[in-house]
Amino acid sequence: MKQLFLIIVIFWANLLIGQEAFHNYGNIQIHDGGEVGFHTDLINNGNFNQNLGLAGFYSLDDYLIIAGTNKPIFNNVEVDVLDNLYLETSMGVTNTLSFIKGKVETPREDTNISLDFINHEVYGGEGDYTHVDGYTSVISNGEFIFPIGDEDSFRPMILTNPSNGDYFKGAYFKENPNSPTIFSNSFDTSKKQLILNKINEEEFWDLDGTKETTIVLTWDLESNINVLSEKLENLTVVGWSKELNKWEDLGRQNITGDFDEGSIESKEFIPDNYEIITIGSDIFSVASELAENTENHNFGISPNGDGINDTFVVEGIELRPNNTISIYNRWGALVYSKKGYDNSWGGISDHNLTISRSKGLPSGTYFYVLNFHDENFSWHGWIYLRR
Repeated sequence: MKQLFLIIVIFWANLLIGQEAFHNYGNIQIHDGGEVGFHTDLINNGNFNQNLGLAGFYSLDDYLIIAGTNKPIFNNVEVDVLDNLYLETSMGVTNTLSFIKGKVETPREDTNISLDFINHEVYGGEGDYTHVDGYTSVISNGEFIFPIGDEDSFRPMILTNPSNGDYFKGAYFKENPNSPTIFSNSFDTSKKQLILNKINEEEFWDLDGTKETTIVLTWDLESNINVLSEKLENLTVVGWSKELNKWEDLGRQNITGDFDEGSIESKEFIPDNYEIITIGSDIFSVASELAENTENHNFGISPNGDGINDTFVVEGIELRPNNTISIYNRWGALVYSKKGYDNSWGGISDHNLTISRSKGLPSGTYFYVLNFHDENFSWHGWIYLRR
């Protein structure tokens, strides 16, 4: 109890001499069962990371700031600040966090500053006016729901299957990805895999992490999900690929809700391979609008071993393995077919009637039909083969 008493004495001493913050330059600790309420800013330049008990941040008419060179780490935390709690250095929570009033805000332009859940247990009280407006990180010990939003819009993001000890950081942006405010580049929604139809222009999330995971994204009325597709089952999670410099399909599973409110889960991916993620739709969402369930796409390949266009590639096809491809020459003879096409055709015939099949097919134009059986949908078109 002596150390807890020391905190209170220093706190009041600072107020008496006119300072507007509680400064820590030493080594202090809140013991088990202890409770400390901060009604002024906290500047931590010492050790304040071995705490038990409760640390509360309270202000009925103003904002509060946590700053300093060292990150404070608390056990249980309460936030009851009318005009929000601003983090100018990261803050850690090892047990529970209670949102009572106000948001926890981090500087979005500095992703090194975040509210960090360490061996997290539970938090409560989150909503449109009580969430983390900025970046939150977690050292995972199971499913975790990021309590994140932007201004007065709460939009959680859910890690569904992380391994224990994996580290992830995330934030939500209620912004058009074509014109983001803090990223150095834009994310053109017209630059996407052919298999994608539309990309959400109302919002996106930033998720960082080196380990493979699935993620659940959420929407509400302001997300305008109905603009993406007429059917919920045609929604998909999409990410801006750092390698391809365009939007890539991250798959879909476990879609719930309706156009007013719902969620969608991706397939597994590595977050650090993507700048941002959001919700989109694929080309199958327009199948019902076509006179026939077909769509025409033409391609070119040059299988010369240089690593560029060596095979016929349909981006995103690995997410739809229940497919069949058939390729014909200009006279209508079948030269190649495969169930579960995997972007491997490089101009070699697998038909016994083809002359010199081991040398590869000659330069020319070939016709293909690619059937996606789960969606009852087909692509067809021409492949120009150049030797």
